[in-house]
Amino acid sequence: MISIKSEKQIKLMEESAEALKAALRAIEENIRPGVSTLYLNEVAENAMKKHGAIPAFKGVPCPYRGGKPYKWAICTSVNDEIIHGIPSSNVILKEGDIVSVDLGTYKNGWASDAGRTYGVGKISPVCEKLIKVAKDAFFVGIDQAVPGNRVGDISNAIQTYVEKQGFSLLREFQGHGIGQDMHEDPGVPNIGKKGTGPRLQAGMALAIEPMICEGKPDVYVKRDLWTIATVDKKMTSYYENTIVITNDGPKILTLD
Repeated sequence: MISIKSEKQIKLMEESAEALKAALRAIEENIRPGVSTLYLNEVAENAMKKHGAIPAFKGVPCPYRGGKPYKWAICTSVNDEIIHGIPSSNVILKEGDIVSVDLGTYKNGWASDAGRTYGVGKISPVCEKLIKVAKDAFFVGIDQAVPGNRVGDISNAIQTYVEKQGFSLLREFQGHGIGQDMHEDPGVPNIGKKGTGPRLQAGMALAIEPMICEGKPDVYVKRDLWTIATVDKKMTSYYENTIVITNDGPKILTLD
């Protein structure tokens, strides 16, 4: 069921998003060679708590049999890992890496969700393009996030743009509605046909998240039963924000 948020509820989501933005700033300030992904997790969680929020990802059940609930505040996926990478003291960022960070917060019972891919030091031209295309695809997608359009209009815009740039899109995972729960209806795929899917209405809150691959979009689950990586080992990039659809256009809650 798709929920329509009131102005009061959107204000509460904005408060959650403020804590998330503080965590993003803390992460950005610490992206450099020699830093562990576990340290990024620590600075992000500290920023969330300082702003009265809790990490939304902690305790999420593993979707795969035998896996354990998630124990960290953020996901850190390096290079060919596209989503759900686990922070670790053993994963030390080095010059030329790219790291995708996904994070969510709850504050006063309302969620926010965002993700970014960062370059570590000097990165290759291909990685620079991957990061730019993922970000640009998000903005191309939200141009279609207006009342009266359909979810498929967002999906098709993202797909068309990314494929024209010579990259592919992850198909097994998608964006989603968001509110009092991190994942609500509707699903927002990154591929699709115009004029299909639920109709968009003012007050809908969505997390839109293009996940793109340098090569083929075939992925596998690593042995930790969380990390998703590309089969061909090629680079990946990711960009996500929480938005609210309004009669005046999409409002991005998780972007400074």
